[in-house]
Amino acid sequence: MAERKAEFEDEANQRADRVSIVYYTDPLCCWSWAFELHWQRLIAEYSGQISYSYCLAGMISDWERFDDPVNGVSRPVQMGPVWMEVRHLTGTTIDDSIWVSDPPFSSYPACIAVKAAGRQSKLAEGLYLSCLRKAVMTQARNIARSEILLDLARRTSEDFPEAFDLAEFTADLASEASRQAFREDLAKVSYHRIGRFPSVTITRPGGPGLIITGYRPYEVLVQALEEILLQSPGPTNSR
Repeated sequence: MAERKAEFEDEANQRADRVSIVYYTDPLCCWSWAFELHWQRLIAEYSGQISYSYCLAGMISDWERFDDPVNGVSRPVQMGPVWMEVRHLTGTTIDDSIWVSDPPFSSYPACIAVKAAGRQSKLAEGLYLSCLRKAVMTQARNIARSEILLDLARRTSEDFPEAFDLAEFTADLASEASRQAFREDLAKVSYHRIGRFPSVTITRPGGPGLIITGYRPYEVLVQALEEILLQSPGPTNSR
């Protein structure tokens, strides 16, 4: 297993002189699903110049405490029209029927599951997060349910056996380490006052950074990244 990680973890992705991107998102965020193609294109086209990480927002802790006054959402059934609007505005395939048929009670289980996948590698984390998004957004699968999370992990391992280990994921899903990783993400979201998703921060060592809040066209993302890339990198510690 360690050999597989060494082979598929992009070690260069951790180089300190690269532009660093933090992607603040949530598996139940419909705008993040619409943003998915932009994000995948960015990390593919700029793979040699950036490092990146996912910060899971925990957008819906539970429906007793969730309230989105901007969109008028405080109950599951009210989330459906928001997904319909995103489908209309972006042309993204979205099935909003889940908010009537089997509404997820929270996004926390899916967030913890993504952090469990991330204990294998950044690649495994991204692959599993994409699988969750597609399942809930286009197949109306309730990713708050543990059996669904495990089934989607099985599918990810079958589709990407060289990058995702099902047995390791299953163990990590039940671990305190995965929950702690998610708690750290929640603290980071709160500390930086990130209130809209998706949000992306782009920084270079020793220099200023930019934040892109909410869904944006790909060109806006590239323009922001190119602006940071043109900056001279600040001093970094080396050994």
